[in-house]
Amino acid sequence: MTIDLSDQVVLVTGASRGIGRAIALQLAESGATVAVHFARSEDSAAEVSSSCGHGSQAFQADLSSIDATEQLFDDVIRAYGRIDTLVNNAGVALPAPMDASIDSWDKAWSQTMRVNLRAPSLLCRMAIGHYQERGGGRIINVASRAAFRGDTPEYMAYAASKAGLVALTRSIARGFGKENICAFTLAPGFTRTDMAQEFINTYGEAHAVDDLALGTLTTPEDIAPTAVFLASGLADHATGATIDINAGSYVH
Repeated sequence: MTIDLSDQVVLVTGASRGIGRAIALQLAESGATVAVHFARSEDSAAEVSSSCGHGSQAFQADLSSIDATEQLFDDVIRAYGRIDTLVNNAGVALPAPMDASIDSWDKAWSQTMRVNLRAPSLLCRMAIGHYQERGGGRIINVASRAAFRGDTPEYMAYAASKAGLVALTRSIARGFGKENICAFTLAPGFTRTDMAQEFINTYGEAHAVDDLALGTLTTPEDIAPTAVFLASGLADHATGATIDINAGSYVH
């Protein structure tokens, strides 16, 4: 089976590194034009967009800002005229220990919710309006296994934000399917990324691997092909579904 996305424009948030980078590159391999969002890593984003080709460009936005998030969507539309698929991948994992001060705890929770849930919600809102005008489109939200099994106490905010993203995706699928708007959730498990490195440094890699049915950590490249498949339209009748990519950690 060959997937040809040469007629698609795809916005991928958090595409300068990790899972977003792998998704962007895999989409481009299938011919998509990728709008590469980044927050701070301008050089990395430029490298990704250059590697993607097909007219790919990099777009900067601080997703903790409502205005910047709205501007991101508008900038991509201005550059390409349309968005066919939105991939909400960007996220943060900020520790909020139970013994932290209330101010510190609140700062971590607020920032996590702004980036991990509010920004995707706004981008979904804008994408839905755009898709209604165009006759349909697709949304892929990257959540986490933490949405279902929780996380360590210091990362409860991360788990809660990802659970909200799952509910958002299902609500979109239920509410807008008859307008040819499909929404899917990818729920990776522990994945070898820069974001995961702090956990590895704290608990050790063996702690993460021992929780898996497979003997190795998931990589971003293990996740990217599923995003391409969902963007292709070949799986539209799976709208609302969550696809777990977690090396069998639920069945271990």
